[in-house]
Amino acid sequence: MAETRRWELAAHRRLEKGKVVGVVVLDGWGEAAPDPFNCIHVADTPTLDALKKGGPERWRVIKAHGTAVGLPTDDDMGNSEIYEGEGFKYIQQSFENGTLHLIGLLSDGGVHSRIDQLQLLLKGASEHGAKRIRVHILTDGRDVLDGSSVKFVELIENDLAKLRDKGNDWQVVKRGWDAQVLGEAPHKFQNALEAVKKLREDPKANDQYLPPFVIVDERGRPIGPIMDGDAVVTFNFRADRMVMLAKALEYESFDKFDRVRFPKIRYAGMLQYDGELKLPSHFLVAPPEIERTSGEYLARNGIRTYACSETVKFGHVTFFWNGNRSGYFNPNLEKYEEIPSDIGIPFNEQPKMKAVEIAKKTRDAILSRKFDQVRVNIANGDMVGHTGDIEATIVGCKAADKAVKVPIAIGGPGLQPGVRFRSDLPRAGLANVAATVMNLHGFEAPDHYEPTLIEVVDK
Repeated sequence: MAETRRWELAAHRRLEKGKVVGVVVLDGWGEAAPDPFNCIHVADTPTLDALKKGGPERWRVIKAHGTAVGLPTDDDMGNSEIYEGEGFKYIQQSFENGTLHLIGLLSDGGVHSRIDQLQLLLKGASEHGAKRIRVHILTDGRDVLDGSSVKFVELIENDLAKLRDKGNDWQVVKRGWDAQVLGEAPHKFQNALEAVKKLREDPKANDQYLPPFVIVDERGRPIGPIMDGDAVVTFNFRADRMVMLAKALEYESFDKFDRVRFPKIRYAGMLQYDGELKLPSHFLVAPPEIERTSGEYLARNGIRTYACSETVKFGHVTFFWNGNRSGYFNPNLEKYEEIPSDIGIPFNEQPKMKAVEIAKKTRDAILSRKFDQVRVNIANGDMVGHTGDIEATIVGCKAADKAVKVPIAIGGPGLQPGVRFRSDLPRAGLANVAATVMNLHGFEAPDHYEPTLIEVVDK
């Protein structure tokens, strides 16, 4: 009984329960100065335009970066304390006779990885006895400018001289495995800088889709395949791209593709990428404990939830939303539905993505009257925008706006009159959304939550 009371949310003093709440995330959507390159501004978006013009008190901008979303600083700098943990001591056992392999995204974007953390890993590993180090790079081109791979590779090669795809596309992981473990790839070069420069000579080439390559010696033999007795570190800190590779590196029983060989290695991740699967079993930095999420509170208070997105963002409305937790809080109250993303097709060639399909599934969920909350992520703005294709991104923005067809933010026929956004939270961010959603469900938010964005005033 005490445990039940600990999770029980108090009823809101003004807002009633029993209304269906829609939490619609337009991924990659933001406000910026209008210009010809602002695809959201250029695109025909009547739904959002109507919201801004028709209900200004129910529309506002919130911060979605840095300290506003729980990062230590707006720079999110790394540090070298990872060298004291159990994970580092575990891989250090391979330093004397084996090779240390570092695998991750070469980027300073701070979304999946940071190049400065890789530099700290290189320096620290060298100082702690690593004699042979191989860096298996994954080029970015999404969260940083396309073409930046050249300067990043040059930077890392200079450092060395001185001393992954989500989307459940296992073929992408296999191509990485073939290059990193087997030393097999369609392109072979004697150094990484030459490789990146040469491959980018193709007019259609970009960092995000750069083909795999391996570095070979003067006889054409790969110099850095992962072998028995080696140590491997995946240095991305975000889970969705690394968890698939982690499975391939760690699972004895594995059926996603033919690995050809399964080297006996010591493998650690920057973090434990999946707390439920305990994957990887060794890691450099203890993962944060994310407890008492809004999803768990609402499930424990009887809210029936439907969550939906396509594959590339499905984890954002399930795993990440629930505090890096796989599965349901209460399978009797929750339904998660994944719409398969297009495999092997660049997003700018299919910019509408699955926006319409997500909208139809969500509409059906609302009309079924089986759910109190529908939670969706429409990915066009983010995924198509990352390609840098302006025309395709405009099409993607139009598709996202068309899919919504309901007010984004707060509104709708079930909303009590007098609800409006507060004016005393100018620096509010995404963290404030949790309490806001709880209020709209008719609950007061817990005291330790960031304050709600809304208030109820007498009309």
